[in-house]
Amino acid sequence: MQGFHEPVLLKEILERVEIEKGETYIDCTLGDGGYSLEILKRGGRIIGIDVDPKAIERARERFLEEGINGSQFELIQGNFSELDNLVKAEMQGRVKAILFDLGVSTLQLKTPDRGFSFSNPGPLDMRMDPSLGVKAADLVNAGTRKELDELFTKYGEEKFSFRFSQAIIRQREIKPIETTQELAKILEKAAVGRGKIHPATKVFQALRIAVNDELGVIETVLPKALKLLDTGFLAVVSFHSLEDRIVKNIFKEFEKDGKGKILTKKPIVPAEEEILKNPASRSGKLRIFQKNEGN
Repeated sequence: MQGFHEPVLLKEILERVEIEKGETYIDCTLGDGGYSLEILKRGGRIIGIDVDPKAIERARERFLEEGINGSQFELIQGNFSELDNLVKAEMQGRVKAILFDLGVSTLQLKTPDRGFSFSNPGPLDMRMDPSLGVKAADLVNAGTRKELDELFTKYGEEKFSFRFSQAIIRQREIKPIETTQELAKILEKAAVGRGKIHPATKVFQALRIAVNDELGVIETVLPKALKLLDTGFLAVVSFHSLEDRIVKNIFKEFEKDGKGKILTKKPIVPAEEEILKNPASRSGKLRIFQKNEGN
């Protein structure tokens, strides 16, 4: 199997999260299993979670091809917001570390029919979990101008949100917007000048966040994850300021409540060497919290 998603800030995580043989670690965003594989190689036991059933099977096949014994890992298809229901109750207080990589996997981006990328032609979908009811096309074609403007501002921090919303409304009066490239072309035409990033970048980000309720899920899951930990670690890699801000504030609340300590007063970012090898890592930020005993 080729073309695996490169785990971002892997070296930095392994240096700070203690991997102990026989202990249990939860990878809440399994993807291609990059983080999990390194933990398994060091003798840890993995519970891997992903909303995408294809990711589950891909990771399972990868582990077995690497010679990992199937008894060392358990892979679960589900949304990590339901972490407390997905993981057996007897595991509470017995997990050494829980990892989150909040980025979209390379496989998802490169799979046209998933609709995550404006670089690849495909349906305007963006659901990480294929069973979700609402697609990006539903939001684009049903939202009012005000709703779209607010969505692009709140989740994309897009300064041209009003202009882009108007362009979308005008175009869908002619016909529904159904593909990634249709939407990208509308945004390109409506853009003022050309900045460092493609005009569609922040709008696509906003739609993906809204479809998958990504920010709400972070707020929901981190307290649940803390309960599962022994005197262990929460490690979160985020890729844009909205996610990072939520993680930062939740970790501050945990520390204020005496539940442990923040190990990263400032987020850890990729070294230049990693960025050169994997340009997609450029915006990654790692924050780690260590839970106290008895909390």
